[in-house]
Amino acid sequence: MRIGINALYLLPGGVGGTEIYLRELLEWMPRIAPEHEYFLFVNRESENASFTENSQFHVARTGVRAASRPVRLLYEQVRLPSCARSLKLEVLFNPGFTAPALCGCPSVTTFHDLQHKRHPEYFRPLDLPAWNFFLGLSARRSDRILTVSEASAEDFRRFYPHAQQPIDVSPLGAREIFFSLRSSSPPSGDYLLYVSTLHPHKNHARLVRAFAKWRRETGATTKLVLAGMRGFAAKDVEQAIAECGAASFVTVTGWIDGRELLDLYRAASAFIFPSLFEGFGIPVVEALACGLPSAVSAVEPMQSHAGSAALLFDPLSEDAISAAIYRILTDAPLRAKLAEAGPVQAARFRWRETARLTLRSLEAAAQSSPR
Repeated sequence: MRIGINALYLLPGGVGGTEIYLRELLEWMPRIAPEHEYFLFVNRESENASFTENSQFHVARTGVRAASRPVRLLYEQVRLPSCARSLKLEVLFNPGFTAPALCGCPSVTTFHDLQHKRHPEYFRPLDLPAWNFFLGLSARRSDRILTVSEASAEDFRRFYPHAQQPIDVSPLGAREIFFSLRSSSPPSGDYLLYVSTLHPHKNHARLVRAFAKWRRETGATTKLVLAGMRGFAAKDVEQAIAECGAASFVTVTGWIDGRELLDLYRAASAFIFPSLFEGFGIPVVEALACGLPSAVSAVEPMQSHAGSAALLFDPLSEDAISAAIYRILTDAPLRAKLAEAGPVQAARFRWRETARLTLRSLEAAAQSSPR
């Protein structure tokens, strides 16, 4: 089967979990199904990325700049379909929300979440119309839809009730390195770790206030590390740090490379994930995989992914967050229990299985009636 992969959306180091998603699928799909031919469409920013060196892919360097979203979307709608036809693709995989309306072959599109519908207030006013238009187009024109959790599948059915195509759920995974990350050496850092881009729904400011309150009330010296790219809420987070007088004990790393991130997981005392909304929440299962005692928002899909292997709390309550911080850092029996349960729970989420389910969806689309 000739499979096209639309990676035009990828800005290396700039799109968070959807980059991890693409990279892991590009590693695992050819290993699972080497009999297929894979054609990878890349933009100018990613044409020299490490995955383009994979000999199992035919790399199509389009020259389009993903940083210019209008140009990229125009190319996707106008030029990509002709490329698909000229290459005689049997299916086109769109792993980043958007797909060409007239593809020329069956297409499968991943909706990682429905945040533009669930929380439009988190989008810039000029961006939201484009999100609604192009994702609505993808919802109508794709032959199959992939979601990364049952929660996202339910959201898709709710917000696109007239879409009749099959919806396949392909949960994401924890990268293999995390399962042995902390076994080789005990944690050496006295800090609580949160890994996430600084976006409004990630709830950083409330976490900062709750953490500062906990330190004041307990006299603790533990620090908080916020690891992730600067996002739309960066100024609000910095303001919260300033208002709490927390600059000496809250670190905002900005974007860091993979090795630095692994070092943070390896040395952390505990992990917290107070996000208000996620399609999946990769950092949750990665923290569990390495046996890092974790406290997680009691909202879907994170609470289902964590199960009983994490401490759950109400992310809208600063008091609840402070109480969770206290327990996850000081309750020795709880910490031991979660450290043991985490890798077992995380083992349910492996990228190999994500790739297998993705391939199954692509094969089903390719076998569907031609347009």
